[in-house]
Amino acid sequence: MPVQIDNVSVTTASGSQQQLGEWNGKVLLIVNVASRCGFTRQYAGLQALQAAYGSQGFSVLAFPCNDFGAQEPGSVEEIQQFCSTTYGVDFPIYGKVAISAAPFDTLVQAEPAGPVAWNFEKFLVGKDGTVIARYKSGVEPDSAELKGAIEAALAA
Repeated sequence: MPVQIDNVSVTTASGSQQQLGEWNGKVLLIVNVASRCGFTRQYAGLQALQAAYGSQGFSVLAFPCNDFGAQEPGSVEEIQQFCSTTYGVDFPIYGKVAISAAPFDTLVQAEPAGPVAWNFEKFLVGKDGTVIARYKSGVEPDSAELKGAIEAALAA
């Protein structure tokens, strides 16, 4: 059964609640991020995806998480400053989350179902709010596999 995120409520960086259904009509790449991880360099690739596809109805949504190796210890403001200054990030960075909480408690039900293993796991969501695909941390944002899936979702 397809996993839908429409009714998932998340906390924005400012502390307010938002339904992910507000993003319907856009293709999303939801990522659990950390600023002190070996995969942190992927912020550059995520920003490149945002720059390449943002005008076509795509957005990266980043959810800072300190659950893996305590690699995201800062406040949301510190995280936003780091991402903006270091990588030029202009996609949304949400409030810090536990990997067992929204939106990941819903996303992990997507095939292949199972827990998030580490920072920078990626979930591709179609325009209708259905999770299309899941990518482990080692899948780089500029991989042909991921870019092809984003392009196919935008064309759908």
